[in-house]
Amino acid sequence: MILVIDDDSAVRSSLEFMLKRAGYKVTTVPGPREAMEVVRAETPDLILMDMNFSLSTSGDEGLTLLKQVKLFRPDVPIILMTAWGSIQLAVQGMQAGAFDFITKPWNNAALLQRIETALQLSESASADNPTEEVSLLRSNIVGCSQGLTDVLNVVARIARTNASVLITGESGTGKELIAEAIHKNSRRQKQAFVKVNLGGISQSLFESEMFGHKKGAFTDATSDRIGRFELADKGTIFLDEIGDLDPACQVKLLRVLQDQTYEVLGDSRPRKTDVRVVSATNADLPTMVKERRFREDLFYRINLITIKLPALRERKEDIPLLVRHFADRQAELNGLPHTDFSADALELLTRLPYPGNIRELKNLVERAILVSDKRLLTASDLNIRLTHTEESAGLTAAVPSFAGLTLEEIEKRTILQTLEQYNGNLSQVAQVLGISRPALYRRLEKFGISY
Repeated sequence: MILVIDDDSAVRSSLEFMLKRAGYKVTTVPGPREAMEVVRAETPDLILMDMNFSLSTSGDEGLTLLKQVKLFRPDVPIILMTAWGSIQLAVQGMQAGAFDFITKPWNNAALLQRIETALQLSESASADNPTEEVSLLRSNIVGCSQGLTDVLNVVARIARTNASVLITGESGTGKELIAEAIHKNSRRQKQAFVKVNLGGISQSLFESEMFGHKKGAFTDATSDRIGRFELADKGTIFLDEIGDLDPACQVKLLRVLQDQTYEVLGDSRPRKTDVRVVSATNADLPTMVKERRFREDLFYRINLITIKLPALRERKEDIPLLVRHFADRQAELNGLPHTDFSADALELLTRLPYPGNIRELKNLVERAILVSDKRLLTASDLNIRLTHTEESAGLTAAVPSFAGLTLEEIEKRTILQTLEQYNGNLSQVAQVLGISRPALYRRLEKFGISY
C-alpha cells in the first residue's frame, strides 16, 4: 500500500488515479494527524508526502511529520514532494531520512520510476541474502578480496533497479568498470552505455555536449549535434569526474536529472529523457558541499546509492590475480608469448604502496613485460627498489622505481613524451594518459611543465 499525504484534494485525487492505474493499492490523507493514524494502524510499503501544509508554509510541519514517521516506521521509504523553489526543504528532508524527492508539477513517468526503485531497494534490503548473480558481474573485474566482494554484492542488489548510483574511490580503483557492471546487469543492458568525462567539458560547451544543438544555434554550429542525454536515452549515462563539474553547470544538470526533460540549443521544445544515472568521483563531495563548491541538492540527487571502492593497498590479496590478468591481456594484445611472474616477483609487487592503485599496477606489469625478453620474470628483473622512509605516520612507506627511475620521474617523462607526440594538444594528451584535463593540469603544475 502506498500512503499519499497532501492537503490539496486535487493532488490527492490525481496521485490516487495514477497510482491505481499503475496497479498499486493507495490510501490518501490530508494531513499529519490522519497520516500518523494510518502509520500506527498498518505499515505502508511507501509514503508519498508533501512538505508544505496549509498551517505551515515553512515546511516545519512536514519535517516534523517526516521525523515522526521515521521513528515509528524507520524502514518505510518516503518520497517527498515540493516546489522547485523549495528544493532546500527537500534536502533537509533527505538529511532527516527521506528516500528521495520530486518537484511539483511532477512528471508521471519519473515519479512512477522512483516509486518502483524505492520499492525494489526496500525489498532488496529486507532480503536475507543478496542475489546469487555476483559471478555474472565480474567481466574484467578481477579479485576475490572481501572488499571487492562486498562491492559486487551491492552491485548485484541494485543493478536491476533504476536507482542513481555514486561510485567513489581514489583514482585508478576501477570506478568505470563498476559502472559498466551495473549497466550490463541492469534491465537497460541492451541499450547504450554513454560515458561522459565532466572534468573535460568547459562551461561554454556543457549544454551543447550534454543536450545537443541545432544547426545555427551559435556561430560555430554548422550542423546538428546529438547530445549525450539523447544518445543515452533508455540506457545508462556514466558521469565521470562529477566533482570537477563547473558550479554554473551543476544547476543545469540538476534540472534534467530532476525533471527528466531538457532543451536542445536552438530548439525551445522540451524533450524527455529516460536514463539511469551512474556518477563517479575521487573528490570528497560532502566536504565540497560544506564549502559550497558542490550543490547539496545535486549531491542528494546523484547518490541514492553510494559505492565506495577500496584502494589497492586495502585488497593486496588481489594483486597476484591482477598481475596474471594484465600479463594475459598484454600477451593477447601484442601477440606475445605469455609471461609469468615468479613467487618473489609477486611478493615484491604486493609490497608496493600503489598511490595510483590498479592503474599503476597495470603500468608496472606492462612495462616489465615489454622491456624484457624473458618469459618468467623474477624480482630482480622488475628492477624495483624499496626505500624505507620515516615511520612518523606509523607506517613503513616504500618508494618504487623502475629501471633506476622513481615513479614520479617515469610519470614526468611519460607526460613530456606524450606532449611532444601530440604537439601539446592537452585534450589528446589527457585522453591518451587516461586522466581528466583538470588532473593533467595539476600534474603539469606539479612537475613545473610549461604548456
